[in-house]
Amino acid sequence: MKLDLRPLLAGDKILRFEYELDPNSLDEVPVSDLFDASFPSPMKVSGEITNTAGYMQMKVSLAVDYKSYCARCLRPVNGSFTFDLEKTVATKDIVADLPEERIDDYVVIEDGFLDIDEQMREQLELEFPSRFFCKEDCLGLCPKCGKNLNDGKCVCPEKEIDPRLMPLQKLLEKMKQEEQE
Repeated sequence: MKLDLRPLLAGDKILRFEYELDPNSLDEVPVSDLFDASFPSPMKVSGEITNTAGYMQMKVSLAVDYKSYCARCLRPVNGSFTFDLEKTVATKDIVADLPEERIDDYVVIEDGFLDIDEQMREQLELEFPSRFFCKEDCLGLCPKCGKNLNDGKCVCPEKEIDPRLMPLQKLLEKMKQEEQE
């Protein structure tokens, strides 16, 4: 969505907006490919841009529902993700004079319009979790048999010692034996 900021540039004080945005329509690489998540409904974007004596501030809230899989046990995970964004709105000529490290603090008006969709995609890419868990203390899958350890213990032997560590295991057993004597 391109916001027409010409009224703000002419002296209006506030511009409010609210709309829905399909996360997969934002670029040639769908957002779902970036996060291994699907988005069953559009993102809800709402916010406002205020003009205080030529200084414009943008405040935006984004909410999106997602479906994915637990990174440990592969169970389905559904949830909702929200974030807030605040940036200063500036014209190209103002941003051109800024040092490189400060440019990310600004959104740029081009010909009186602001492309907010690109800002939302960029923020979603930066803020969205890269993996999900069905619960915080998920035990995951057994590396040997693949059983979901959240459903109970598997039948695999308790602990197999790495063959490279066998000499240390023998030393430990010897030390325990000496202690008992």
